[in-house]
Amino acid sequence: MVDWIDRAQAVQELTLRVALDAQRQAARPIGPSLTHCEECGDEIPAQRQALGSITRCVPCQSTFERENRR
Repeated sequence: MVDWIDRAQAVQELTLRVALDAQRQAARPIGPSLTHCEECGDEIPAQRQALGSITRCVPCQSTFERENRR
């Protein structure tokens, strides 16, 4: 027997799956990454550069996203 908690969990899982799929399909700039952060000038690790179109180090990108979320 399916109860309301099972249905709520199924809806939550579907909502999460749809949101994650939308994020994966969002347009992302294509191009080479910078070797140094455009904000602070620190070196961007090679593993991060390999993602492509990276212009900031992780701390600066985190700050940028936090400030632009509002």
